[in-house]
Amino acid sequence: MPAINVTNRAGTTTTVPAKVGHSVMEIMRDGGFDELLALCGGSCSCATCHVHVAPEWSERVGPPGRDEDDLLGSSDHRTATSRLSCQIDFTAALDGLAVRIAPED
Repeated sequence: MPAINVTNRAGTTTTVPAKVGHSVMEIMRDGGFDELLALCGGSCSCATCHVHVAPEWSERVGPPGRDEDDLLGSSDHRTATSRLSCQIDFTAALDGLAVRIAPED
């Protein structure tokens, strides 16, 4: 089964099963990551599902869209590989994806 590797804010990495067609945010939420608030439920309007994509995955995941980029601009913890996990659609090509939950703003 496909999976993603999620590192929480404490630095612990957990591998969670992933379903093609779900967003990375949904996969993380269903995997029990309560520190990922995702307050807007995936509508790209809050930035509380901010993650840092591992550099080796950044090109495969792609850059943020315009609205996502605007929301990420308000974060004190934005990096070159920042994404909103609700905007990353999980595909078979992302099996093994590694992300770290960004510090809370």
